[in-house]
Amino acid sequence: MSYAETLIPPQPAPRAVAKPMTAARLGGYILVAFWALLAALLIFTVINGWDPEKFTRYGPRYLHGLWVTLSIVTLSVFFGAILSLPLAMARLSNNRVLNWLAYGYIYFFRGTPLLAQLFLVYYGLGAFRPQLESVGLWWFFRDAWFCGVFAMTINTAAYQAEILRGAIESVPYGQREAAAALGIHKTIAFRKIILPQAFIVALRPYGNEIILLIKGSAVVAIITVLDLMGETRYAFSRTFDYQTYLWAAIFYLAIVEALRHLWNWIERRLTRHLKR
Repeated sequence: MSYAETLIPPQPAPRAVAKPMTAARLGGYILVAFWALLAALLIFTVINGWDPEKFTRYGPRYLHGLWVTLSIVTLSVFFGAILSLPLAMARLSNNRVLNWLAYGYIYFFRGTPLLAQLFLVYYGLGAFRPQLESVGLWWFFRDAWFCGVFAMTINTAAYQAEILRGAIESVPYGQREAAAALGIHKTIAFRKIILPQAFIVALRPYGNEIILLIKGSAVVAIITVLDLMGETRYAFSRTFDYQTYLWAAIFYLAIVEALRHLWNWIERRLTRHLKR
């Protein structure tokens, strides 16, 4: 048995090796400098063109438009999530009829622009006014706000269904086999074992879909809904000041950043058992 009689003296840290300046690094520095200059010019433009009178006059309208945007997006995401679950189940079903019907729905609404779908709902369904009046639904489809919520709901349901289907299929099949071995009913196993794991996998894509829906909600301004973009168009038509759109962009950016930080917190909270 041997033992050390003397301690090895501390050694200095290795010398830092200077990284060579490559074309990629130089391009990155130039791009960062460009964006920094652009941000500085943007801030300078906002400060230099600040008009308290316009802010006092149109500020409340912007807040009203922000509330309308948030309410439309919230309702669309909520009802879209409810509709996406049976769609995802139909896509996972062995029944060919259900599978192909769900596939056709998802294919159409993911493959066509949201603006076209909005026009089909708002303008297209007006051709069926007598039929809608006979069943008592005309009050719904004659209102631009309801049409906007409906169009965004059926659009996001298609995306959410595919997100949920992919997340469910990503759960290892061994989870189902283990539940069956323990005598757990398929419905209970799906609700308490498969779905919670699938929701964690789908959390990040869900956040991306909500962010895209927030930015895409600006299209409802075209059908006279006074959301954030609608109020911005109104302010611009009265002032002809391009900064009205700059303020709208800042509002949208603030919403997206707040949602991103909230989603990161939720993800850290739900996956804390996976941290090592």
